[in-house]
Amino acid sequence: MSAIAPAPTSHAMSAADGRDASAWTVADLERDTGWIRPLDDADRADLMAGLRAGSVPGKPLLEYRREDFPFGARVIGRLRDAVDDAQHGRGVALVKGLPREGLTPAQFELLTWAIGLHLGVARPQDRMSNYINPVKDVGAVYRSPTGRGYSSKSELDFHVDGGDVVLLSCYNQAPVGGDSLCSSGVTAWRTLVAERPDLARVLEQPVPHSRQGEQPEGIDPWFLMPIFARTAADVCCTWNRNRITNGFRFDDAPACSELQLEAMALLDEILRRPQVMFRMRLEPGDVQILSDFTTLHSRTAFEDHADEASKRTLYRLWLSTPNGIPLPAGLAPFWGATEPGVVRGGTPGQHHDDARRAFVARQAETLGMRVAPGTN
Repeated sequence: MSAIAPAPTSHAMSAADGRDASAWTVADLERDTGWIRPLDDADRADLMAGLRAGSVPGKPLLEYRREDFPFGARVIGRLRDAVDDAQHGRGVALVKGLPREGLTPAQFELLTWAIGLHLGVARPQDRMSNYINPVKDVGAVYRSPTGRGYSSKSELDFHVDGGDVVLLSCYNQAPVGGDSLCSSGVTAWRTLVAERPDLARVLEQPVPHSRQGEQPEGIDPWFLMPIFARTAADVCCTWNRNRITNGFRFDDAPACSELQLEAMALLDEILRRPQVMFRMRLEPGDVQILSDFTTLHSRTAFEDHADEASKRTLYRLWLSTPNGIPLPAGLAPFWGATEPGVVRGGTPGQHHDDARRAFVARQAETLGMRVAPGTN
């Protein structure tokens, strides 16, 4: 199923509707399409004008500031509403119609980065300490101790990323496959509790997560964190099978029990049930925005274009936002800070230098956020 056109009468799910909005099913997303947010010609013209005003050939991304890109209040308001819906409402939003025609990959990446400067503090994603990554097949082996799915063409497990929200902007799509899959972790939790409350309890216990060999010197290669953690409003889900499978392989990590294997298998099965798993096909100019605490995502395998210029290419941002949700203490081993308004999340990597730290401090100050001691 592709993402369906937005209904003319659809409306945004506000925070007042409560966290219950994040416990959606496929039928819910099909019935109320307010999560799909089309931009119009005026929005595109505004984004292009801001991009032209700020773009400096050869300038490193980390040296740009929010004020370099004077996007108008109207289009930024629309983008910010989508982020808020992902954080405090459904957990999923799709912005359609970013400028794409006539832009090179580098220009489209800069546009994605510039939008992120208006919405949050980007977080590092890998051993190279990159703050934005192309999602593109470069021959990586997903099922390896250091494998990352975004660099492969493999089908991915359901997982969350490492910010408050993840933004994925589409420059090129594959001719075959590469469809985006989303499921509500809150819906999966409620299903687990209803069907197997004993296994739901198992998934509240901390399990080892591998850092996939991306940790800086002096940091342990794995950490303990629960798959589900209860919040005052509902539950957060941090499921990432690849990281957890590799985490259990460390000699000094706890052993995986039969009950844990059964619980994780049932979770994966629930996430892929037809009434739970929503399929959308991102088109050039689309930006998918997902909560990293309530919505899990995956991707089908794909066959790519032979022409390098046409290959499937998307750009991924992990953002820590000024108004994120309070997190359970059990998520601190990865996200660091658990209170809203503090820069959190990300994978520091092995190249986190003064320029990166200066970017974080400057961007946090711009957005009125705090950088906790020890945050990279």
